[in-house]
Amino acid sequence: MNKNTQYTYMGKKIDNANVLNIDEAVKLLAGKKLCIVTGVTGQDGSFMVDYLLKNTDLYVVGGVRRLSVYNHINISHIDDERFVLLNFDLTDSHSISRIVEKLQPEYFINLAAQSFVASSWDFARQTWATNSTSVLDILEAIRLHKPDCKMYQAGSSEEFGDVSYVPQDEKHPLKPRSPYGASKAAARQLTKVYRESYGIFAIQGWLFNHESERRGAEFVTRKITKNVARIRNSIRTGEKFTPLELGNIDAKRDWSHAEDFVEGIWKMLNHKEPKEYVLSSNETHTVREFVEKAFSLAGIDGEWAGEGVNEKFALKHKPEITLMNINEKFYRPAEVDLLLGDSSLARKELNWMPKISFEELVKKMVENDLKN
Repeated sequence: MNKNTQYTYMGKKIDNANVLNIDEAVKLLAGKKLCIVTGVTGQDGSFMVDYLLKNTDLYVVGGVRRLSVYNHINISHIDDERFVLLNFDLTDSHSISRIVEKLQPEYFINLAAQSFVASSWDFARQTWATNSTSVLDILEAIRLHKPDCKMYQAGSSEEFGDVSYVPQDEKHPLKPRSPYGASKAAARQLTKVYRESYGIFAIQGWLFNHESERRGAEFVTRKITKNVARIRNSIRTGEKFTPLELGNIDAKRDWSHAEDFVEGIWKMLNHKEPKEYVLSSNETHTVREFVEKAFSLAGIDGEWAGEGVNEKFALKHKPEITLMNINEKFYRPAEVDLLLGDSSLARKELNWMPKISFEELVKKMVENDLKN
């Protein structure tokens, strides 16, 4: 990755990649075996790039939107000539078609999305265009220009939504409860149609909740750990602080570390046949548990008091000091109360198993935010 420009992040100068246009990429990558990965500035995409550079000899083309402000902090650590960034807009079908035609990738891993569930009600059309229509355009480009390209589409446990049974496996019906979940369910059906109609190796994986130190600050897990770090520092300096505010703390989720999931994605893509799998920890934890664990790992003992929307988490020996409040504005219009995956099929057929436990996940995130 050619680092010839710089940008500032939290007061520190960080080298940034030279983002190529398609003609520059064609000249640089002619004759190379490569994998296109979208969403590389996000959590999943950046871990996917790390995995591919370490475990394959492929050149990795990271698709990024052209922005006036760089947001490349998650890939700023990568310094490898096999990784290049390419201007790539998933809402532009012509751009997608031209990139597949010119670069002739061996693999196409689509991890880009409008992935914040809460925002999908406010930006339903944008969510659909980014998460569903773009998948149709990718599949069509592969069909027309590189039919032997293996394609992975990132699915979500939110597709199961109003669950029919627990835990959820590959046979669970699609019952989304948000525009985000619906967009991912539609993308799954498109992937299935193109696979069965044209014989393309196109698959989707249902990824249950996965987090990391690279997770965006708007997601509940990172919101918790960043605020825990802020509150811990305020307590140490004796400064007043605003409590953390959350919505439904009794929502249950199946949390894993994103680093474990990218290995599962690669195993799916290199399975003997195109087959779709659930990736999950097979454990469930509440948002409440995440809060307790995060504060505890930061050395803060708290306890719960009150009921319903008046419930709060306060310092154990100073209950007048509130650490967390309930705020009804963070409740979803239609809540998914319980998501618990059954990844036994992936564990059996792909020999895949998550390595990072729930406690290790929370610890990594808390330590990262305390350090930063």
